[in-house]
Amino acid sequence: MDATNQHDTGIDNLVCSHAVAETVAHLETLLRAQGLTVFARLDQAAEARAVGLSMRPMVLVIFGDPKAGTPLMQRYPSLAVDLPLKALVWESADGKTWISHNRPDFLQARHGLEAPPFEKAGQLLKAAAQWTT
Repeated sequence: MDATNQHDTGIDNLVCSHAVAETVAHLETLLRAQGLTVFARLDQAAEARAVGLSMRPMVLVIFGDPKAGTPLMQRYPSLAVDLPLKALVWESADGKTWISHNRPDFLQARHGLEAPPFEKAGQLLKAAAQWTT
């Protein structure tokens, strides 16, 4: 799969400086440091291995802030389809690591939000992708 957007899917793909496991660990640290909850980490490659299949490293991180998200879902019920927020950290065929996530402006337009409330999360994901040691 090519990590560039061929058409507007509402997904932002950010190239990363580190391997998937390191990027996920750093991302979770950044999220928690900003007071966000990491609800789950789904290691999709491990799940594939568990059923005898192989896949490049791929981890879905599910995160958010119930204090901020709950009022939004009360006002915009369809937003619950996209909340909590998700970040997919994955390795492409060329060995690069990527973070893919829904763009805040896409979520705003998709659910008719008055303002994009997820800018902070987008900034944290960019910081995780650009992290260097």
